[in-house]
Amino acid sequence: MTDVARIWSYLSTEPLLWLTCTIVVYVAAEAVAMRLGRRALANPVLFSVIIIAPILWLSDTPYETYFEGAQFIHFLLGPATVALAVPLHANLRTVTRTAGPILAALLVGSVVAALSAVLLAKAFGLSDQVIVSLSPKSTTAPVALGISEALGGLPTLTAVLVILTGIIGAITVTPLMNAMGVTDWRARGFAVGVAAHGIGTARAFQVNELAGTFAGIGMALNAILTSLIAPLIVALVL
Repeated sequence: MTDVARIWSYLSTEPLLWLTCTIVVYVAAEAVAMRLGRRALANPVLFSVIIIAPILWLSDTPYETYFEGAQFIHFLLGPATVALAVPLHANLRTVTRTAGPILAALLVGSVVAALSAVLLAKAFGLSDQVIVSLSPKSTTAPVALGISEALGGLPTLTAVLVILTGIIGAITVTPLMNAMGVTDWRARGFAVGVAAHGIGTARAFQVNELAGTFAGIGMALNAILTSLIAPLIVALVL
């Protein structure tokens, strides 16, 4: 074994390596996204996945080893979610005036997101464990992982599905809403928050602050409702 191979063999098991790798890659991806004018496809999370995934594959690094280093960033999802209360407070009057439509949209969006995933997976003959892992895909990662683990799913698979859902939602929301003629920033933001959790919410804030506020509301409320309805949907379908 060469000296370089020995050094890499040692470093690849150290959590700090993958934490540093994640931060450096995301900062670079964010810079590229800014240079591209933050277009819909210029999503820094997508860029980061495209870069980091081949690194893990080529270095034969297990996901568990990578996550041991990146879990500090995962931990920060909690405080980041709580921080969404700041713009919520700033727009509290607007939110309270639209409480009725918010609750109706939440109920429809949450049920459709979970039920459609479970029914499609069932129709394609996927295993029960995979179906369970799919059910919370539109929920923010900490909640989705908890739901998946509690129902007997595969948390690792759920994490991948959550990220894919968020990236797809963040990329498609703006062109889709424009094509549909939806101009109300509250509706646009809430829809992406329910469907694409934190990644979609981050995109909404880049486009419009009011949309980001309602995306944060949608993400938080969807996490609560999905944690209640996902077990019921899984029990009914399986």
